[in-house]
Amino acid sequence: IGEDEESEIVELMDRDDWKPSQSGRKKQDYGPKVNFKKQRLKAGSFTGLPSFSKKIVAQMKGCSVLGGFLPVEQCNLDYLPERGSAIDPHFDDWWLWGERLVSLNLLSKTVLSMSCDSEDSIQLFPTFVKENRELSPPGSLAETSERMNCIFSPRLVPSREVAVAIHLPRRSLVVLYGDARYKWKHAIYRKHIEHRRVCVTFRELSAEFSAGGRHEELGKELLEIALSFQGRPV
Repeated sequence: IGEDEESEIVELMDRDDWKPSQSGRKKQDYGPKVNFKKQRLKAGSFTGLPSFSKKIVAQMKGCSVLGGFLPVEQCNLDYLPERGSAIDPHFDDWWLWGERLVSLNLLSKTVLSMSCDSEDSIQLFPTFVKENRELSPPGSLAETSERMNCIFSPRLVPSREVAVAIHLPRRSLVVLYGDARYKWKHAIYRKHIEHRRVCVTFRELSAEFSAGGRHEELGKELLEIALSFQGRPV
């Protein structure tokens, strides 16, 4: 999204109250009332996603990885370095939320940190750092005569010893799915919050609440409410 749209979105958010959340964050929720431990949910006071998200959701259709993505819940999180804002490594719920997690990063850049508790091993491939500091991915060594600063050989490493840092530019959209959703935990550490950051996360329904699922009818009801785009924070 552009700078003007970013300013408008945050201005509209700030007209509503931000509720205190964990680890120095503040939040605004647009979604059904859920008890994840007891696996119960109902519409409650949910009246839909906010009106300003209608354009964002429409733009998502241009991303091939987001084909058929229908958000049923939106969570806005406000991070400030003065509050020590962060979020610990975690998985998002799998019972209610589907595979794709979509987050829009606003107001400042940050780093999404990925970690894995698996006993499996992961192969690290060589990265070649040229003299001009550009990175060449594996298999792209067209100029083998170029001087390299450092070369690492491929090696197997336990997954739990690997940390992946995903740099999120301001106004970028990130989609977590597959192993990044179900095998790797994600986190935002305090050291990576340098200025105010607002994160807008959209979630889709799991198979259990989608077509053919055990709770298909409830899922339809919630989606109809969500996509009315008439909501206020619950």
